Amino acid sequence: MANSTMKALNYKGPFQVKVEDVDKPQLEHPDDIIVRVTTAAICGSDLHMYEGRTAAEPGITFGHENMGIVEELGAGVTLLQKGDRVVMPFNVADGRCRNCEEGRTAFCTGVNPGFAGGAYGYVAMGPYRGGQAQYIRVPYADFNALKLPAGKEHEADFILLADIFPTGWHGVERSGFQPGETIAVFGAGPVGLMAAYSAVLRGASRVFVVDRVPERLQAAEKIGCIPVDFTKGDAVDQIVEKNGGDMVDRSVDAVGYQAVDKGGSSEQPNVVLENMIRVTRACGGLGIPGLYVPSDPGAPDDASAKGMISLSFGKLFEKGLSLATGQCNVKKYNRYLRDLIVSGKAKPSFVVSHEIGLDDAEAAYDKFDRRVDGYTKVIIHPNGGF
Repeated sequence: MANSTMKALNYKGPFQVKVEDVDKPQLEHPDDIIVRVTTAAICGSDLHMYEGRTAAEPGITFGHENMGIVEELGAGVTLLQKGDRVVMPFNVADGRCRNCEEGRTAFCTGVNPGFAGGAYGYVAMGPYRGGQAQYIRVPYADFNALKLPAGKEHEADFILLADIFPTGWHGVERSGFQPGETIAVFGAGPVGLMAAYSAVLRGASRVFVVDRVPERLQAAEKIGCIPVDFTKGDAVDQIVEKNGGDMVDRSVDAVGYQAVDKGGSSEQPNVVLENMIRVTRACGGLGIPGLYVPSDPGAPDDASAKGMISLSFGKLFEKGLSLATGQCNVKKYNRYLRDLIVSGKAKPSFVVSHEIGLDDAEAAYDKFDRRVDGYTKVIIHPNGGF
């Protein structure tokens, strides 16, 4: 590449990110490719690092939701060509460890020594720079890059294949959902809306979506869901009443460890899990794609700071509930969700609130973190377009 530097959005410290000149990525292994990033996205989990709630080191380039055009190929790459349009799962996986062989690519043991799982631009998830930058190196590219139709169509839809659309689908899947069942989704951020949308696509009879932000609840209602504002009364009571006096068959946690109490003023990490146990019928299922961490310096108490959260396990046992959690194995779903988009059966980009250039990313992080000006799902075009 003629120019040896590029622009990238780097973490500087709590509530500080900055666009800086950094070295362009280079091929490091025959299985690598270099992708010119056409679109990246800001994720709610990026805010955990942005807010200083993790051990992120200054200098890390954010961005685990990435897509673009293949610019360089390692000698070992056989399934891709220069000029291919690709989207990468946020999971960096080698495709050859036991977990990858079993389809559990979120827990690859070969890409991040001492840790099950890898990701671009995320603390503790390996030495992989993020894609909120003009270029990105993709390792094990034949396995990790999903080819897309050429051109510019569906750009805002396809970028969501990197994380939130598969993650929402995964939450519904992990709950044990079957077509025709009822389901409650806690949290109407981008992942929660994708979980609700996935349940609609998969034939749910009723989908309840719990949040407190009017715009998010309105978005849920527009896709055929029943909104539940937890500041206007107990969320479980509201769902049971709206469901004809019955509990739901399944529930999904799309909030995670930063859940808040009814007043919305203080964190209560176990509140969503407790509500799911209450609202789900006996022998129903709980899907938990919401992020929970082993340590959190900003937690409200000593136990949750160590990743230990109290849970009504007795009630969970009494009701015979199934519980499944963990990061999404994006490759399990992304090819099929891509084809739903191409066929016109799915258009997940309704969650995108803003499209910006890289130079606007610093301000976008601030606004997204403060939930102002309608900032919900922000996508970035690091090269000024595509």
